[in-house]
Amino acid sequence: MASRFSPLYTACVAASVLSVSIAQAFNIRGRVISATTRQGIPYVAVVVEGDPIRGGATDSLGYFTIEGVAGGVARFEASSLGYTTVVTPEYIVSLSTPPIEIVLEESSSAIEAVSVAPSPYARDVASPVSMRSIGIGEIERSAGANRDIGRIVRSLPGVAFSPIGYRNDLIVRGGGPSENTFYIDGIEIPNINHFATQGASGGPVSILNADLIRQVKFYTGAFPVDRGNALSSVMDIALRDGNPDFQRFKATLGASEVAFSGSGHFNSKATYLFSVRQSYLQLLFKLLGLPFLPNYIDMQAKVRIRPSERYEITILGLAGIDNMRLNTDEKGESNEYILSYLPKIAQETFTVGGTMQHFGGKNIQRFSLSYSYLANRNTKYIDNDSSSEDNLRLRLRSVEGRATARFENRTLLGRWRLREGAELSLRHYTNRTRQLLATAEATYLSSVTDLLFVSYGLFFSSDYSSANERFTASMGVRFDGSTYSSRMAQPWRQTSPRITLSYSPAKGLYLSGSAALYYELPPLTALGFRIDGEEVNRGLDYMGVLSTALGAEYCLRDRLALSLEGFYKRYFDVPLSVEDNIPLTCKGNDYGTTGNEPLVSTAQGRAYGAELSVRWQIPSRLSLVGAFTLYWSEYRSRSEAEYIPSAWDNRWIANVSATYDFRRRWSIGAKLSAIGGAPYTPYNEAKTALKSYWDSTGRAALDYSRYNEGRLRPFVQLDLRVDKVWAFRKWSLGIYLDLENVTFSEITLPDALLSTGIIENPSAPIEEQRYLLKRIRQRNGTLIPTIGINAEF
Repeated sequence: MASRFSPLYTACVAASVLSVSIAQAFNIRGRVISATTRQGIPYVAVVVEGDPIRGGATDSLGYFTIEGVAGGVARFEASSLGYTTVVTPEYIVSLSTPPIEIVLEESSSAIEAVSVAPSPYARDVASPVSMRSIGIGEIERSAGANRDIGRIVRSLPGVAFSPIGYRNDLIVRGGGPSENTFYIDGIEIPNINHFATQGASGGPVSILNADLIRQVKFYTGAFPVDRGNALSSVMDIALRDGNPDFQRFKATLGASEVAFSGSGHFNSKATYLFSVRQSYLQLLFKLLGLPFLPNYIDMQAKVRIRPSERYEITILGLAGIDNMRLNTDEKGESNEYILSYLPKIAQETFTVGGTMQHFGGKNIQRFSLSYSYLANRNTKYIDNDSSSEDNLRLRLRSVEGRATARFENRTLLGRWRLREGAELSLRHYTNRTRQLLATAEATYLSSVTDLLFVSYGLFFSSDYSSANERFTASMGVRFDGSTYSSRMAQPWRQTSPRITLSYSPAKGLYLSGSAALYYELPPLTALGFRIDGEEVNRGLDYMGVLSTALGAEYCLRDRLALSLEGFYKRYFDVPLSVEDNIPLTCKGNDYGTTGNEPLVSTAQGRAYGAELSVRWQIPSRLSLVGAFTLYWSEYRSRSEAEYIPSAWDNRWIANVSATYDFRRRWSIGAKLSAIGGAPYTPYNEAKTALKSYWDSTGRAALDYSRYNEGRLRPFVQLDLRVDKVWAFRKWSLGIYLDLENVTFSEITLPDALLSTGIIENPSAPIEEQRYLLKRIRQRNGTLIPTIGINAEF
């Protein structure tokens, strides 16, 4: 093993020897501007958060310099009489740290400054509960996540994870992976994962390079009024800005990918940010003995232009190219079973968009245009033998497109903040599918779809803060509709009122609550599904949920925060599968496509529970986060039926993660994760054995009359991560080692059923012929090491 990593070891030793003149402290420059005038504010005190001695003051134009700031992760606090005190998001202090821009709002009290978000434990007037903020430090050094934002959020309260899973399915407060939405700098992104499950939101790896992310706000409830089409969560991602002074680049060589990113400027008014990644994930998966070998390329870019102090233009681009082939050389019965049903997958996806902001004093207008595209191709042959078209089991060719225009106006009126806006989307969906049916003769279902319709939304909200910030309130309403059907075209049927309240009875103690109705359009795969040209799902409605939360939080000097939050969600008008009587929201955590089947909007559901969390930090030294969630997730097929556990009813989740920064830029992190056993449905052995069924599906049939009667055992996993950075005069070198599942924990699944290919009764009529089956033991779990090296210059 030592010889295998000897080049890396040699490089590290050489770096240590050559770092005679290491610069571990840096000068930080920036500017403080007014939120309304966008002009510099003089005489503002700016200090390093947690180190009030190290700081400076702005000059007459609002510029400041702080000398001798230690390398690592830091926040900066700006305060001035008559303005609210602001603590910035996290910055990585290094040679490549760009000038920091801090925006201050005039305080509702002209005498004293009041601390508001963002802060280490950010509070938001519109979302005082059910919102967590993730900074650069956690993104960069979260153990077991490999800098994948889809895995990092699994440490937060209410977020479940798949044990020994190679997917980023987002399961939030008992909701399914199709109930989430994502935004990057205000532009909606349909999916943030490679090899996305069409109709849901999961995949094995994020399409986003963490090098470009500044901050993530993750909402599990109390959604902002301008963030629609979600039932369980909203992930709001803010990217960094380009460096206006220098051209900086970063090259990363990891265990599964190679990446190159850059940050710089075109001129004094335009900056850029970009990233390109090429994976060799197929090598890691082959080493782990997995039966599928994914490969991807992704690209991201951001350009920010400031033609004047009053205008700002942002152009954003995101693209991914995915190809997953099957590893048919891999032996073993478990792999044989997966290979029997998993299709080859090829996808191309991109989103391009632009926003223009106008800062008109008390009013800020924002206009955006964007277009998102997904091309998905799934192909499967019986026994993976493509030598003859007679072996074809599935050929799916599908394209989704969405063009969106949004306008929003924000008004700052002292203690009041008003927001109103509208959005309009043109949605396009085409599908060409040929699929083998479970019939005695080789019969195929051919589906051809060309769907085009318009969706729209209107929203308004008002936020209020008392003079001393002890009481805050937010009220809003949203209307959504679409031309897909006459029922959906009536926006009053999708009226989404919402309210949040927060009160601080004592210093550091906050009591908060929220209540809202949310609506989400069913996936295009469901809306566009056809049989013999007939649109069988025209009767579907918007999916809806009544979401409430009540919580208490205690913060001690921005170092320690304790919170307890209870939530209750009641679902209605959820699409129900006509074939298996299962809600669509209980599907979507596997590769391929979900929603392309006959559905009716009769299912209902409920999820309720409580979340306990603790956050403790010592700036530039320690960060600790712990969370425990106890919950139930249930559904019923119609109002008169009994509730039964949903697919996401794990009952409890526990996470404890910590990162400690040593001197000389060493850091170590650990995460302990535990989750209750997921429910499962026993197999229907008689149906599985039918030759007609197995040839059309290649996998065991579930006995839906016994849906989720079984339950797996709980699962516990420990992850570790070590980082080291050497800072030179003009460049820096970093290495990291990420160890996922160092405990070699395993999860035991029910024995799978696999056809032997031998017909038990060859003399029987073809519709009665059965394959001889064999049982396959399913135990998964191994150590997944990731080592990488990066250089910034």
